[in-house]
Amino acid sequence: MTTAPDTTVAVKDVFGIDSPLTVPAFREPTPYVPEADPAYRFQPDVTLALLAGFAHNRRVLVQGLHGTGKSSHVEQVAARLNWPCVRVNLDGHLSRPDLIGRDAVVLRDGQQVTEFQEGIVPWALQRPMALVLDEYDAGRPDVMFVLQRMLESDGKLTLLDRNRVLAPHPAFRLFATANTVGLGNLNGLYHGAQRLNHAQIDRWHIVAALDHLPAEEEAAIVRARVPSLADERGRALVAAMVAVAGLTREGFRAGDLSTLMSPRTVLTWAENTGIFGDPAAAFRVSFLNKCDEAERPLVAEYFQRCFDRELPESHRLTAASGEPAAHEEPAA
Repeated sequence: MTTAPDTTVAVKDVFGIDSPLTVPAFREPTPYVPEADPAYRFQPDVTLALLAGFAHNRRVLVQGLHGTGKSSHVEQVAARLNWPCVRVNLDGHLSRPDLIGRDAVVLRDGQQVTEFQEGIVPWALQRPMALVLDEYDAGRPDVMFVLQRMLESDGKLTLLDRNRVLAPHPAFRLFATANTVGLGNLNGLYHGAQRLNHAQIDRWHIVAALDHLPAEEEAAIVRARVPSLADERGRALVAAMVAVAGLTREGFRAGDLSTLMSPRTVLTWAENTGIFGDPAAAFRVSFLNKCDEAERPLVAEYFQRCFDRELPESHRLTAASGEPAAHEEPAA
């Protein structure tokens, strides 16, 4: 593995952002470099924040609603830079030994011995690696204090078990994603989200807010991921799907709905349409059945407004391999 960036890339050429900046990168990928998604659309403000993290060793926290592509945004930037990247999903059961390491019994020369096996944090810290702490606000606050010193300017990590202080590799970078920026489950959407210590949140150099893409770009992503919808009829269908998603988000912001349709759900809806052969049937199993029963009439109204037809009360689901179900006509 190359131990330091050995080239630079122009932000304008690689990311399509009108900026004169250049960012250090690696010439050759390694197995730890994420796979590049050619259909991915970068949001300029968030992309520039992440590039600042890679170029200037800034700790970057990306906040946003579910399904907006926070983690994949970091990974796709790393993919364009050939920067090795490891993603760790946090949860309330993750303990300090899981992150730092623990003593383990191993077999050496036919004898059992106890030795320290480092966790993901010290392992990544000593390598040219971008460590992404996914769902950062789902981690237990007491465990998150393990990262306290890492978030300071020198970025060192103290291993109390080994009486060692680790200095970070010059090409080590730290990122995190969160739904709530450590404020807890304020709107009821994110059960398990923790209230994090503000002194630690304050240590993040950059906090970027990631919102949903404009409708045209979201539709372009869906068409790229589901090629069967790339024709004229498919473009109209995807536009209607994205319009329904936009109405659910407006309804959520207005307090009319307790859930919303994420870009991930729109993509799932498009994929399920190819399976069941009808957008109404696919809509029911992809999103409607996740909604509160009292809110389903409003969601059905959103569907009617965008597709200009009523959402049937129920469907006989039929795997159709892309063909409309026999008893349903495809949307115009």
